[in-house]
Order: sequence, then C-alpha cells, then structure tokens
Amino acid sequence: MELATGDTATRTTDTRVGRQREQFDARLDAFFAEQSVRATLHDDRFRELWTRLRELARGGKRVRPLLLLAAHDGLGGGRREDAMRAAVGVELLHTALVIHDDIIDGDLERRGAPNITAAFTSDARDHGLPAARARAWGETMALLAGDLLLSAAVREVARIDAPAGLRERVLAVLDEGVYLAASGEQADVAYGIGLEHPDAEAIRAMMHRKTACYSFETPLRMGAALAEAPEPLIHRLGEIGRGLGILFQLRDDLLGAFGSPEVTGKSASSDLREGKVTMLVAYARDEPAWEAVAPLWGHPELSDDEVGLLREALVASGARRRLEKEIEREGAHVLSLIGAARMPSALAAELRHAVRTGMEREA
Repeated sequence: MELATGDTATRTTDTRVGRQREQFDARLDAFFAEQSVRATLHDDRFRELWTRLRELARGGKRVRPLLLLAAHDGLGGGRREDAMRAAVGVELLHTALVIHDDIIDGDLERRGAPNITAAFTSDARDHGLPAARARAWGETMALLAGDLLLSAAVREVARIDAPAGLRERVLAVLDEGVYLAASGEQADVAYGIGLEHPDAEAIRAMMHRKTACYSFETPLRMGAALAEAPEPLIHRLGEIGRGLGILFQLRDDLLGAFGSPEVTGKSASSDLREGKVTMLVAYARDEPAWEAVAPLWGHPELSDDEVGLLREALVASGARRRLEKEIEREGAHVLSLIGAARMPSALAAELRHAVRTGMEREA
C-alpha cells in the first residue's frame, strides 16, 4: 500500500515538474528569440554567436529553474511572472558558468557535443587559420558568450516587478551564488595544478562554493523569497539546497570515473587524465592500492588500459565504496532536513524526489 502511495506521489510530481518545464522552456526560448532579433543590428559573426548560445541552452535537466519555481509555487507565491523571470536568470547563470568552466578546463565538449569553443574553432579552421589561432578564436568567442549570459542573468533578475526591498534581497542571493562560484572555481583550479593539497573536507567545501550554492541553494532561496516565505523557512530551504548540491556533486564524482559516457554525455576518464582532485582521489590517496598507480594520474595521454588500472585502484583502495556510503549518508541527511521543515507537502514531495534523483541518477 505504501508503495502504491509512493508511486502515485511520484507520478503527480513528475506531471507537475513536466508542466513547469514546458512553461519554462517556452520562456527561455522567448528570451533567446528576443536576443536574436537584437543581434540583427550587428554583424553575421555576432548573430552566429547568439544562434549557437540558443542551441546550447536547449536540453539539459533544468534543475535550477525548476527548483526556483517549485519553491515559489509550492509556498503559495503570487509572483509567478517574477519567479519565471528569475528562473530564466538562474539558467542563464548556469550556462555562463559552464561555458567559462570549459575554457578553464580546456574542454571541447558539452553534453556529448562540441561546445562553443569547439564550434568556433572549427569555423576558423575551415577558413584556413592555423590550429593555435583557431583555438584562440574559439576560446575568445566562448569567453564573450559567458560574459553576455552573466550580464543577462543579472539583468533578468533585476527586472522583476517586485518592491525594491524584495528585489534587492533576491539580487543579493544571486550575487552570493556568483561570488561563491568564483571562489570555488579558484579553489578547484588550485587543487588541480597542485598549489594546494586538500583533504576530503576541503574538497567538500569547494563543491559547495563552486556548484552546490548557485545550483541548489540559490534557486530555492530565491523562489522562497519571491513567495515572501518567513525567513526561518528560507534559511532551512537554503540548508536543504546545500545538501542537495553536495549530493549531486558526490554523484558527479562517481560518474566522472565510473559512469557510462553513452548515458552521461561526458567522458568517464577525463577526471583521471586531468588529475582532478575529487572525493574519490582524496579517499584513495593514502592507500597502497592507489600509491602503486598514482604516477599515472593526471597524464593526458593515458591509454585505456592505464585508465582501467586507476579505476581498479579506486575500487581496491575502498575509495569507491566510501564515496557510495557518503552519498547514502548525505541523502539521508537531506531527507531528515526536509522532514523537519514545516513546508507544504507538495514542495516536500518534490524535494524528496530530487534527493532520490541525486542518489540514483546515471547522467
């Protein structure tokens, strides 16, 4: 009987989320249509930049805008138009940050397809430019694209039709998300190039700053603020978002080494070839099984067999199992926060659904 009830609740949540996603996708596409018209005043290359940004924005999980809308609607908010505009803002922010992250990491692929850098690099090569110049052109276009979307994200949120004090609070939440994301990105790069040698707790803090805050905590707090929820509930939703973000990042670490590229749309060896300092590596670092293969880690030209040796060491060292247990613990922690919060049952159901997704997702 409990299973049937759970299945019914899941179907109801899926239906509601599906409807919200359709509404949001239409609104986001309208934003890019407006920018495409605006770009007609400029040259062909600038119009092409916006065309590719529009294509890049299609698809994806829409985690951030859907969380914001869930918080606003679930708390009985009456500012749906403002919430939708803010939802566009957080999605544009996410797209901007992943574009910049790809530049920092030197990546040429996003969601299993060429990213902005790769697309414009290919164009330049087709026009006869040598490889180095073509790559510089591609990275320049990506940098400008990220800048444009960062500006647009703030502009969208600043245009919400709310009293000045409320608008300022919502903007302050967005600003804090950007601020922490930059801090987390800096730490991530410092760890990756060996400027610092973090333990698991430092990596966890970096995860919160770089991704968990702007992706989960920020949209939940923005949606709740627009619903004019009481401050203690906004704070509790922020804690829930923080835990959800850590949960998703822990799962990302696992998929980054053991996921299926056909499902995730990402390489399952790039973290190992780049020498990315993940929780898996932090857990494995002092174990003999890892020490035996550690010289291979971080070499971009690793063969598939050598990648396999690193994966085997992550298992033999107990790092994979430790990470899986940490995912279970974090999921239980977030569920307990949801259970303790006084919020409408529909919103609690959506958040519990997000926890299950974070723990079980394969992409």
